[in-house]
Amino acid sequence: MTDSRERLTIGFAVPPRPRAADRGADMTRGRLFAEILTAGPLSRTQLAQRSGLSQSTVTKVVNPMIEAGYVAEAGEQSGGIGRPQRLLEVAADRRAAIGVKIGPGAVTGVLTDLRAQVIDQRARPLTAGHDPSAALSAAAAVVWDLLAGHPETREKLIGVGVGLGGHVAAGEGRVVRSGVLGWTGVDVSAPLAAATGLPTVAANDVDALAVAERWFGAGRGLDGFALVTVGPGVGCGLFLGGELVTGAGGLAGELGHIPMLIDGPECTCGNRGCLETIASDDAVLRRIAENGGRSVGIEEAVAAARRGDQIAKSAFEAMGTALGRGLATLCNLVNPGRIVLAGERAGAFDLFGDACTRAWRAHSFSTAAVDCELIVDETDDALWARGAACLVIRDAVGADQP
Repeated sequence: MTDSRERLTIGFAVPPRPRAADRGADMTRGRLFAEILTAGPLSRTQLAQRSGLSQSTVTKVVNPMIEAGYVAEAGEQSGGIGRPQRLLEVAADRRAAIGVKIGPGAVTGVLTDLRAQVIDQRARPLTAGHDPSAALSAAAAVVWDLLAGHPETREKLIGVGVGLGGHVAAGEGRVVRSGVLGWTGVDVSAPLAAATGLPTVAANDVDALAVAERWFGAGRGLDGFALVTVGPGVGCGLFLGGELVTGAGGLAGELGHIPMLIDGPECTCGNRGCLETIASDDAVLRRIAENGGRSVGIEEAVAAARRGDQIAKSAFEAMGTALGRGLATLCNLVNPGRIVLAGERAGAFDLFGDACTRAWRAHSFSTAAVDCELIVDETDDALWARGAACLVIRDAVGADQP
């Protein structure tokens, strides 16, 4: 007899989640949900004050979210004059989401509630390199692993969010180009939706992580900040005016591909001298090799630098100088009030932080660096996957209609 997994996997296709006809209403729902999530419980009056919307608009937008099971009324609050006001909070246990991070060496997935609090985590190695079909099969397997461990969540699931490095076409779930994975023109959302039977959205992984930081981390409560990730690559997610900036085609924030050296090292994007070529893991390892150090992996390089190996220490300092110049470029362009430095190599800030800070301050125009607070936030694959879950939650809240 065919089990439920096989029945859903073979020949099962899910139409894309319907989008709201009014894009403004879509953004308003997502914005109000984020306010309730990050600052709730809130009354409708408080929500109107925080969002700058009229109370009638708030009521018109919130009531369908209550009917759809995303928001719930939770007690009352006395305002002194007039009737007590009902408080709103996210109905965390009513829905669930799955977030998946596809990285160069592994696929990591998390099952979360509606607050994106992790219920369970699973991972699968990518033994077949960066082959798209192998990676997507591993992603589907991670989803099934999570569902097998928590079958009661199947009926509550709103979908799967996928984060991966590179240019992911806005709203299409298709990788236009990913240097870190070596992919060009790869559909992600449609194959995973067909394999799992769940609505699936895909986006740049740094954008996904930026949403997580906005909801739960160092960007909480801020209308504007920049998230910069450093590790295998250099990425950037931007929140301006309370909204994630993705650009016309999903390319906003490609800090790692700002040209820095005319005749610099070749980048995965095909150009030469991008910031990523002089401020990433590969840049550190290349400098170690060029200066007579032995061939090592990045974790070994970190350990060597902390032991006092001068070649490794110099390589991290050069990386920090390059990254600081990139941060200065970012500050000169958008003048953020906060930069959150995250990613796989944020934990080695002790090795490159001083050089990074000096270069950042030296190359920032006028008060751009003074205006900006730099915060280091170490991350792991689970947090990247949680960010992907945030994306699907945000998408579902914006799209679902009463």
